[in-house]
Amino acid sequence: MQNIYGFLAPNAPVDARMLVVEGWLARTELDQAVQAFKMGNYTSVVTTGGPTDWPETKYGNFAQMAADYLAQHGVPRELIHVVPAPPSAQERTFLSAVMVREWLSKSGSKIEAINLFSSGAHARRSRLLFSIALGNKVQVGVLAAKPDGFDLHAWWRTSKGVESIIFQSIGLIWVKCFFWPAPPGSPQELWSS
Repeated sequence: MQNIYGFLAPNAPVDARMLVVEGWLARTELDQAVQAFKMGNYTSVVTTGGPTDWPETKYGNFAQMAADYLAQHGVPRELIHVVPAPPSAQERTFLSAVMVREWLSKSGSKIEAINLFSSGAHARRSRLLFSIALGNKVQVGVLAAKPDGFDLHAWWRTSKGVESIIFQSIGLIWVKCFFWPAPPGSPQELWSS
């Protein structure tokens, strides 16, 4: 039971020149993404994410919001590519991954590997969904942000830690057992509201 956090939040990067950052991450997690960029040998960063309706923000989507944050904190703006997703009536992370796949195809990029930067216990599910969307031609590594608000080695001692583990465990089980994506490129795959 103590090791479940490590299972849900793997750090398993691959040799990749592209870092994909999920745009909905908290600022402390985006700070960790900046550090991952600086420590890696990346030549590009892709930010993802769907619409945000937060009244206190000027951004229409998480992808743009994260891109600006990363640029303000040390990632060269010319290396950042914003790949937003439309509103989703299905699995949002999967639709973000599909948008990355479509962007790669349209840009003519011959990417064979990416490292995905995700939020703690969400990381395993994100890597699985990106792997499904990108197919077996793109190797997907993963980097999990360290949580803010609970000790990852004693997650069961706080309600925030327990909530994270339970919610992300259920999400991973749902994807493995009940998520069947439509064929790539089909209108059903891009199903959105």
